[in-house]
Amino acid sequence: MKILLDTHILLWALSDSPQLSDKARKIIMDEKNRLYYSTISLWEVELKHIAKPTQIPVSAKDIHSYCQESGAYELIDMTLDDVLSFHQLKRKSDTPPHKDPFDRILLTQAINNKFYFMTHDFLITGYDADNIIHV
Repeated sequence: MKILLDTHILLWALSDSPQLSDKARKIIMDEKNRLYYSTISLWEVELKHIAKPTQIPVSAKDIHSYCQESGAYELIDMTLDDVLSFHQLKRKSDTPPHKDPFDRILLTQAINNKFYFMTHDFLITGYDADNIIHV
C-alpha cells in the first residue's frame, strides 16, 4: 500500500512520539507499505518553524534530512495537476468545515497519486474521499 503521511504523522513517526497511535505504528512499520512525504509538508513545517521556533524546533531541511537518513520515506513534489485539481476536493454535506489548506492539498496529492492518506485529524474524514486512513 502506498501511503502519504500527513505532516503531524510524519513528525510523530520521525520522533517516535507517544502521540503516534498503535494503529499508525503498525501501518508504518509494515514493510509491505511504501511511505511518502510531500514538499507540502516541508513547506508547512518551515512556515511554522519560522513563526514559532520554540514550538516547532525543526526546520524543513532537518525533516528532509531525517527522512533521507531513515531510508523509509520517499519524497513527492507538488505538481501542476495537484494545484489544478485542488478545487475538486469536496466535503460531505453534513460535516463541519475544515480550513487547513495544507491538509487539503496533501489529500489532493494522495488522490492524484492513488495513495492512501494517513492522518490523525478527524475533520479530514469529512471529505468525500475513500483513501483516508484515520489513525
